[in-house]
Amino acid sequence: MPNIGLPELAIVFVIMLLIFGPKRLPGLGRQLGTGMREFKDSITGSGKNDRDDDDYDDDRSKVETALGRPEGEKAPLADEPAREHTPR
Repeated sequence: MPNIGLPELAIVFVIMLLIFGPKRLPGLGRQLGTGMREFKDSITGSGKNDRDDDDYDDDRSKVETALGRPEGEKAPLADEPAREHTPR
């Protein structure tokens, strides 16, 4: 398998510079980096959209406080299984 060294990378860079020009090359590099990061995040399952359960509980308590739920009143249980409706 052929190795790609510094001279080969320089030739590829010069060709890209001639094709795309000096104004578009930084934007293309940025788009390539963003695409690679999104691909890696989708493969590993990590990303900015992943949330911990602690964050969910914190957000839920903030919402309940903002809605004005009385402190003595219990919130409905989220751990109860949903009842299934079976057609007859």
